[in-house]
Amino acid sequence: MDIVLRLALSPVLLVQAIRVRAHALKLPEPAGPRTGTLGFGPALSLLILGDSSAAGVGVGHQDHALAGQLVSLLAKDFSVSWQLIAKTGATTGTTLTRLETTSPTPFDVIVTGLGVNDVTHAVRFGVWQEQQKALLTQLHRRFKPRLIYVSGLPPLGKFPILPQPLRWTLGRQADRFDRALVKSLGALPNTHHVPFNKPLDPEQMAADGFHPGPEIYRLWAKEMASRINSDWPAVSDGR
Repeated sequence: MDIVLRLALSPVLLVQAIRVRAHALKLPEPAGPRTGTLGFGPALSLLILGDSSAAGVGVGHQDHALAGQLVSLLAKDFSVSWQLIAKTGATTGTTLTRLETTSPTPFDVIVTGLGVNDVTHAVRFGVWQEQQKALLTQLHRRFKPRLIYVSGLPPLGKFPILPQPLRWTLGRQADRFDRALVKSLGALPNTHHVPFNKPLDPEQMAADGFHPGPEIYRLWAKEMASRINSDWPAVSDGR
């Protein structure tokens, strides 16, 4: 039924998508380091990988983005060596291409934030599923992680910048992608889906109505840190 409706609405959806892209506020990626070491305690290496949300678009400095807030929380218990590989507009496909030129360095923990651009760029569902499988294969081959955390897609159906019926359509597709993530990751060892399960308050979003604001990044980082702290003892047997 969703496919039939999307086809029927496709002329309207195309016009709305063009208008949103033309008039949306373009926010830059935040200033600040994308690699570093922080904290005291057992060593923990962390890679954050993804799109504009992983890059921290919506705040002015990495200290207030996912990377800065997550590293700050983990640094209370670990000496965290971290790196951020993220780019505005990144899809799963372009991230796969980028990884081909990234040095294969071991990381204990990888956090990914991808999928929104796959939905907004109308990547076919089957193609996206295959790319997600390829991404996980690449991550294991190149970085040998102990733990991988795949961030769930946010509720695009509640993003204030999106008009109806575009909002409804993208929201339904994002939900479909996220359900597929849950199913595909369920059988993989030490690979976890972390859902976006907090109520989305538009007041907590960035000025463009599309990206997270500092409070959403804080909640995202807090959830990731909690998961890592909980899961790490079971896999930390030394490299």
